[in-house]
Amino acid sequence: MDKDASWRTIDEHRVVVADLLAGLPDEAWTTPSLCEGWTVRDVGAHLSMAATSSMGEVWPWVVRSRGNFDRMIRDSAIDRARRPTAQIVDDLRGTVGSRRLAPTTFWRDPLLDVIVHAHDIARPLGISVGVDPEAARTAAEWAWARVFPFFPGRRLRGLRLVADDVAWSRGHGLELRGPVESLLLVSTGRAAGLGDLEGPGLALARERFPLSPRLE
Repeated sequence: MDKDASWRTIDEHRVVVADLLAGLPDEAWTTPSLCEGWTVRDVGAHLSMAATSSMGEVWPWVVRSRGNFDRMIRDSAIDRARRPTAQIVDDLRGTVGSRRLAPTTFWRDPLLDVIVHAHDIARPLGISVGVDPEAARTAAEWAWARVFPFFPGRRLRGLRLVADDVAWSRGHGLELRGPVESLLLVSTGRAAGLGDLEGPGLALARERFPLSPRLE
């Protein structure tokens, strides 16, 4: 998937997630997401940050985190999650069409971000969010190429991930096969993706979870 197609997909998913959030009852916002320690509200607030946060807003989080990337991301999401529900939805809708990137990131990062976080929010609520397999392939490829912060090669050592809906595979070892969307979730630390996978590597993969997934 090329850059322009990726941005179109990013915008489509931003709309889907904003609509999903807008339709949730109040109690659903406190539902634990696929990210350990993060609620649906936290993830929803996080999704608009890269495209809307100023350096003046980001800098205090950087200072408080003392260089701990995970802590900085968590603190910033929790701070923004204090905003009214309607504003969190409006913030996300306002990112549609934006091509702004956070420092040190590339155009594939927001694609990976929005696809994975859509599942982080939707799956615990029993809601299905579809994703084009080619978009999921591009995101999965980037998760492995980017390495940080997911380190899939280390997390999934001894396993070979093979998609059955697109031409994509990564890793070495026992085969773990299924939709590339689910392989993307596993590559980014989401145990929920294992439910759609099969193969001789499944037992080994299950031993690697639960692992604390990264929100980034």
